Amino acid sequence: MISDSYFMQKAVELAKGGMNLTSPNPRVGCVIVKDGKIIGSGYHKRFGGPHAEAVALNSLKANPEGATAFVTLEPCSHTGKTPPLYEKTC
Repeated sequence: MISDSYFMQKAVELAKGGMNLTSPNPRVGCVIVKDGKIIGSGYHKRFGGPHAEAVALNSLKANPEGATAFVTLEPCSHTGKTPPLYEKTC
């Protein structure tokens, strides 16, 4: 079985894709895992763009019920340039 730290490292690697493009926001990566396999992933690509969690959800290759999201930063819960994730998915 692949460890949680492996999937978190994958999320960290994804976050690097936003290098110098997300300021003043942080770089964030997200990997969604179900049954030991990555079923979705994404990162915050640019300031004002979709959050990493939303990008990962939009890339899903399987039903996410029972899956785990590995995110390099606590999911956003405030409204700014984009709404919080829960407003988009609920």
